[in-house]
Amino acid sequence: MTSQRSHKNARNKSRGKNQYELPSTKKRKAARRRQSMVLFLLLIGIGALLYLFTQDKSLYEAEEVQPVDRHTLQPAVFDDPLPEAIIETRRETISCAVESGETITNLLGHYFSPAEILEIARKAKPVFPLHKLCAGHQYSIELEEEEFISFRYDIDSEEQLVIEKKEGEIHIERQSIPYDIEVESIGTEIESSLFGSIAAIGESSQLAIEIMDIFAWDIDFIRDIRQGDYFSAIVEKRYRNGKLEGYGDVLAAHFSNQGEDFYAYYYANDGSGGYYDEHGQSLRKAFLKAPLSYTRISSGYTNRRYHPVLNEWRPHLAVDYAAPTGTPVKAIADGSVVRKSYDRNNGNMIRLRHPNAYESTYIHLSKFGRDIRKGIRVKQGDIIGYVGSTGLATGAHLDFRVFKNGSPINPLKIKATPAEPIASHNKAEFADTVDMLHERLALKSEQIQKSVSSRMAAVKENSNATTTL
Repeated sequence: MTSQRSHKNARNKSRGKNQYELPSTKKRKAARRRQSMVLFLLLIGIGALLYLFTQDKSLYEAEEVQPVDRHTLQPAVFDDPLPEAIIETRRETISCAVESGETITNLLGHYFSPAEILEIARKAKPVFPLHKLCAGHQYSIELEEEEFISFRYDIDSEEQLVIEKKEGEIHIERQSIPYDIEVESIGTEIESSLFGSIAAIGESSQLAIEIMDIFAWDIDFIRDIRQGDYFSAIVEKRYRNGKLEGYGDVLAAHFSNQGEDFYAYYYANDGSGGYYDEHGQSLRKAFLKAPLSYTRISSGYTNRRYHPVLNEWRPHLAVDYAAPTGTPVKAIADGSVVRKSYDRNNGNMIRLRHPNAYESTYIHLSKFGRDIRKGIRVKQGDIIGYVGSTGLATGAHLDFRVFKNGSPINPLKIKATPAEPIASHNKAEFADTVDMLHERLALKSEQIQKSVSSRMAAVKENSNATTTL
């Protein structure tokens, strides 16, 4: 009895022991399964990396290496894309006009030390002295990452000064200003003045001056202009950054004055450009018809005129051109300055000596032209002074006199001979130039002539109707 009870208790203890140890066994099995799974995943990952590595290597090995021509510029290749901020270089251009009193130190002092600016000025002196910077002239400064790259200054309408920094060195030179050229046909009827008529069609006074200069030997644009006159021209217009910056050559022009037609064609005759008529005769004459652009002739050439200051009758062997103070006065012909003086009667005066025993004098000037002095040679059209009222003068005007062999002659009656015509060996080429331009010029002139004729007919009809009434 006791033995059975003991056996039973032992069996129960054994059974109880197995129930207690069962959860531990399950955990160990689960852990082993997790370890196996992790190991399996690691093996798969390693296999995948090995596969990718071998594939990349095979691709590189499969690429055929092309020989590089060292004379051909090859594009840069980057293994990894660079950030956008590194690829793009920040550039900016500052454009402005020189203000009154500004110097090169004011303009470039932010980018160079005083010693460096002195060195730049020294280098620039034989190219263009930097102390000659003029107020109103355009300039630009180019920067890269706020570092100086270049400075460009417009010396005139044709050239600019360029100061560039290359590889740490300063380079200075003159360059032609780059323009975009467009050739256009323009023209209009002359209502009251050439300046006003050209302004009415949206063109600048610069073009009016060029037209006047072309026909200056044949037409006096104050005394000769009449109602019904008109002009047409083929003009080079110069654009810069999309903006009209003036005019190039007037390639051809036609002016109808009091029913008489004047033609001008631009041609470089053996390297010297000038204007010629349709037959190859030069428009340039020995003397200009007038030495300035004036408003009216206030006093003519006469042996008896009442002097408004001296209050007496005396000869006036000159032509007085009334014009605003400061109007430029031009030399009527090539010559040399034989007198530059001031006295209480004549005020500021210049006398020029010309070929063939001619002399001309310019009196009552407000001031003299730049670099004008006794002995200097001047060319026809050079500015020698400016209109004023110095000396015995009641208002701003130019007292203009001409002498032949020391005797006074009427400036309005000078018979001037033309300059040299087209050289014989250039006549065929000139004829081709005329043929190319004349048709286009004539087409524009014909359009304007029809407009003028129509307007004049309407005016006449209205006049007749008024008279009838």
